[in-house]
Amino acid sequence: MEAIVECCAGLDVHQATVVACLNRGPPTKRSHKEVRTFGTTRHELGKMRDWLLASDCTLVAMESTGIYWRPVYGELEHHFDLTVGNAQHIKNVPGRKTDVKDCEWISDLARHGLIAKSFVPPRPIRDLRDLTRYRRKLSQNQAAERNRLIRMLESANVKLSGLVSDVFGVSGRAMLLALIEGKESPAEMAQHARGRMRRKRGALELALDGRLDGHHRFVLRMQFERIETMEALIERLDERLSEKLAPYDEPLGRLMQIPGVDWVIAATIIAEIGVDMSAFVNADHLASWTGICPGNHESAGKQRSGKIRKGNVHLKTALVTAAMGAARTRGCYLGEKHRRMRARRGEMRAHVAIAHRILVTTYHMLATGSDYQDLRSTYLDRIDQRRTANQLTRRLRNLGYDVEITLKAA
Repeated sequence: MEAIVECCAGLDVHQATVVACLNRGPPTKRSHKEVRTFGTTRHELGKMRDWLLASDCTLVAMESTGIYWRPVYGELEHHFDLTVGNAQHIKNVPGRKTDVKDCEWISDLARHGLIAKSFVPPRPIRDLRDLTRYRRKLSQNQAAERNRLIRMLESANVKLSGLVSDVFGVSGRAMLLALIEGKESPAEMAQHARGRMRRKRGALELALDGRLDGHHRFVLRMQFERIETMEALIERLDERLSEKLAPYDEPLGRLMQIPGVDWVIAATIIAEIGVDMSAFVNADHLASWTGICPGNHESAGKQRSGKIRKGNVHLKTALVTAAMGAARTRGCYLGEKHRRMRARRGEMRAHVAIAHRILVTTYHMLATGSDYQDLRSTYLDRIDQRRTANQLTRRLRNLGYDVEITLKAA
């Protein structure tokens, strides 16, 4: 096997240390290896960078080890051709397992061009990705805290969630605060209902008549304050996201044309894959990288499984959420396709299939700069009509008949 890089380096990155192996020499001859260990502070990473620059190193390869590779990547990205490889693809050969052996193995693979580059977006997209992922965590924590509060109400025999569709709406919050204060009777608390909920005041009075004591009120107050704190944090985060998304207003608005895609999902898509689609070979490559395409597990001529593979969980979750929204949209192609596929394959497979179509559509929209064009719900009916006519025509011709199809006049 011939080497294609004359001077490269392999890094074995840990939390406190980075073991670097400089591998250099003519491609046609045996290379010379030099191993050094550095710390992970900015000063130590600067010393490693200067050493590699002085050695005329051109390529640096490392594993994507947790988050520890990120500061190393940030220190070296403007000076070298960097390759961040999947750790599962760079497993060492059986034998001695040490940090020195690891970095030497990585440098050998990099010297022969055997490490596939992982997708690492530019700095602005990485900053945007941190914000969208943190917003997702805050939203999950907020939803979990809301569920805990509702469970606490149920334990006190307060049946508010059974009557109010949104316990944390305007009417629901007013009743919750009244329950926490404990100064009003159930009839008085039911008067906090607004709008159409006022018709349920009699039922609300019965639902609010629970066994709420000081312990329940103490826990409910803490849970309600925590929910309000996370809501304030999400609001601040949304303001920051609006500032970071300002350079991407055009692709953001274009993606929001897709049924089921709101600004949060559109921001997540941009944060995870960027706006430059040249990083991916084609739409199928992007779907495979995301882990939203059908799996391929065949052995002895038999298809074993078609479940999706592991991929970018943040992007996958956003796409499936968009698919659920598109399924509830009437009159659009994605909604009609979801309903037909759900009848044949089940709801979850339909969600994943529509998420795959949204991702493929996103790729072409970002790659060509075009707007979304909905095929409408009647598109599938026209395809079925044409397909049925072609099938019947082919069967008649196979039986020896000459068939000519003309469209019936209206």
